Amino acid sequence: MSIQSGVGFSSDADAKKAGGDACQKAIEKLKAPKLIIVFSSVRYDQKELLDGVRSISKETPLIGCSDAGEITGEGPTKGGVAVMALKSDSIDFVIGKGGEVEGKTKEAGAALVRDIMSRAKDKVKCYIMLTDVLKGNGAEIVRGLQDVAGKDALIFGGAAGDDFKFKETFVYYNDTVLSSSLVGVGLVGDFSIGLGVRHGWIPIGAPKTVTKSHGAVVEEIDGKPAVSIYEEYFGKKDEDLRKEPLAIMAITYPLGMTVEGSTEFLIRDPISVDEKGAITCAAEMPEGATVRLMIGSKDEAIIAAKDAAQKALDQLQGKTPKAIILFNCIARSKLFGEHAKDEIDAIQSVLGKEVPLIGFYTYGEQAPIGGDPNTAFSCFHNETAVIVALGE
Repeated sequence: MSIQSGVGFSSDADAKKAGGDACQKAIEKLKAPKLIIVFSSVRYDQKELLDGVRSISKETPLIGCSDAGEITGEGPTKGGVAVMALKSDSIDFVIGKGGEVEGKTKEAGAALVRDIMSRAKDKVKCYIMLTDVLKGNGAEIVRGLQDVAGKDALIFGGAAGDDFKFKETFVYYNDTVLSSSLVGVGLVGDFSIGLGVRHGWIPIGAPKTVTKSHGAVVEEIDGKPAVSIYEEYFGKKDEDLRKEPLAIMAITYPLGMTVEGSTEFLIRDPISVDEKGAITCAAEMPEGATVRLMIGSKDEAIIAAKDAAQKALDQLQGKTPKAIILFNCIARSKLFGEHAKDEIDAIQSVLGKEVPLIGFYTYGEQAPIGGDPNTAFSCFHNETAVIVALGE
């Protein structure tokens, strides 16, 4: 039997009803689904929302997370809940959960893989992860998974959101809502997977070197306070950049970090600047890294999304897409504004409007850099579209 999937969405004001209605729509054409995926706004009481989903899905294995916007085949939305139901005789969906992210970031990632492996009856072909990154380093979480699964393991997913509040995010595991944690699913079996990973941001200015940093805090670039990379380009003083949070500017002008063996830049979002000119980013930038200031545009982002979709389709090697999962950075939603649907339309123009699609706007993405699962190891990204297509 081929892969079957269905997607439902609701924005009902009542949390339990919204969860139940979205799940009912997702499973109405499937009998006995094997996996439920849920992405939801934090405007809902999270436990009531999940109770609503479970009133319909019953004991079906479930993972999910809070988001900064939902995505379905009808386009992007905010303040609702999206549910995908999946079923296949050729795929085993093995869910798992990791440990506490805060203070034990790498260990949490390793715990997730161990939990999935302990239940899997055969080798896991790929891992989908959903994680909190407000309380832990997203890159460290990925490395924790790789410590157990292997550096060449195919890992992709997204970081949970909270409607652009940056206060607290949640992940879902069966009947349970978890904070400062991560969940995931391992896919085992005979199926095809297509992966597209692109951002579309273009480097501007000369390459520079991170000369002092720790974790996500970049203190110096080329021996100067890190904020100088923005001061020099925009002619603004660091006190002006503190008044207008760098996170706003980073939507169009993030930092790009070169990665050995890849021509694609790894995007890093600056979030804030302190009184000494140190920049805190959404993920780590190690000392010695070569960085560039990047510029984004709606046109280039559309081209990148369409190219990512084509790469995902090509990797299916002639198989038909049956389900699409999209992990899309919140910065892309902010870049497009009221035209965010244009990006989803571009993806569907390649993979098919009729293929069930679910996704969410994230606080970071996990996937092989450049989207090549055969030659690149998975990294933590910002401002990037990660497209996953399942085919059979």
